[in-house]
Amino acid sequence: MPISPNQGSAAGGTEVTITGTGLANTSAVRFGANLATITGNTPTQVDVVSPAGHGAADVSVTTAGGTSNAVPFYYIETATKSSVSPTSGATAGGNTVTLTGSNLNTASAITFGANAGTIISSNAGVVTATVPAGAAGTVPITVTTAAGTTNGLSYTYVAAPTVTAIDPTEGSTAGGTPVTIDGAGLTSTSQVTFAGVAASFTVVSDTQLTAVTPAGAAGTADVTVTTTGGSDTLIAGFTYVAGPGI
Repeated sequence: MPISPNQGSAAGGTEVTITGTGLANTSAVRFGANLATITGNTPTQVDVVSPAGHGAADVSVTTAGGTSNAVPFYYIETATKSSVSPTSGATAGGNTVTLTGSNLNTASAITFGANAGTIISSNAGVVTATVPAGAAGTVPITVTTAAGTTNGLSYTYVAAPTVTAIDPTEGSTAGGTPVTIDGAGLTSTSQVTFAGVAASFTVVSDTQLTAVTPAGAAGTADVTVTTTGGSDTLIAGFTYVAGPGI
């Protein structure tokens, strides 16, 4: 008496087809001690919806002629997700995230909002995946396993920053010049550089930073701001001026 599929969610709800002979007028289908819901019946087939359960269950069919031999059905525990790292990234996607949880070993698909990611590896406790591109904003993460889907965690897409102005535009080669940098998408700034040299900085708002210039060679310097969403450069945005000499 074949059964298909022979596994499903511990929460129940799996549509199962049992085939055999003498199955007309089936009165009960049991998964272990639990009754399934019969949705269709012919002399050679019974369609049911599995009840909730755990582990392996013996499936049997009861008709007016008696009860059949048992065939196994395997319950798959529902997956859970407890954390994701990192929780944000660029709208271009392409970065790798790690989800932790339980019963994740049968993960077959992952989506970030409406967009499909790519599963790199999975085991019972961890799924590693590549994030697809997406629009700026926060979206749910959904993982599909043999037991169904699970969500409850989110991922935030961060737009690339823009840098529009710096004031003042020049200062000493010795560094130490306080500057204000204007732009957009600056909240998650992780680095500010002048000609590739890191500067100390403070995020004032999403549209403004303050920084202190590092030492640099006389001449113009590109000013680059890097955030979770990427980076933007104000070409020749700052000019280093050498001090006087006698």
